[in-house]
Amino acid sequence: MLAEVDAIFPPLVKRTTLIVRSIERSVAFYRDVLGLSVWYDDEVVLSGVGLAAGAKGDRTHLVILKAEDPVIGMIGLLEFTRPRLPEPAARSRLGIGDIVFVMQGRDVEAVHRRALAFGARIHAAPHRFEVRGAAGHMIAMTSLSLWDPDDFFIEYNERHQPAP
Repeated sequence: MLAEVDAIFPPLVKRTTLIVRSIERSVAFYRDVLGLSVWYDDEVVLSGVGLAAGAKGDRTHLVILKAEDPVIGMIGLLEFTRPRLPEPAARSRLGIGDIVFVMQGRDVEAVHRRALAFGARIHAAPHRFEVRGAAGHMIAMTSLSLWDPDDFFIEYNERHQPAP
């Protein structure tokens, strides 16, 4: 039965939403450094039911940014505006419960320069490496590892050869 439903409505991941300190600063990072574009921008008043944060009537500001695909690969940025959420502790290492965004694009060196100009924390400057792909062939990439303004970790990769 599940296979029949999946054939009609296959599951896909459309968006990951990040709870951020400052919507303006986070939008600037994802738009100006990583090259995403704003797809949605509005205030959302919480119902108090679906989200495991805040309470009924809390006000938030949601901005959804998109990459080149019109449906998948979106990133939501959600700031609690009234009331504000407490500040989290700063992170410098990843652990259980943390996430790693893996992004792929062109010109990782230019992304690195923009990230430095923005003041982003860089974990590892662009570096070449190879990884075995799912089909068994080696994939050559240059990767940049950095933290966004709210301490979410990003691995930004530029592939050097197409997958066979």
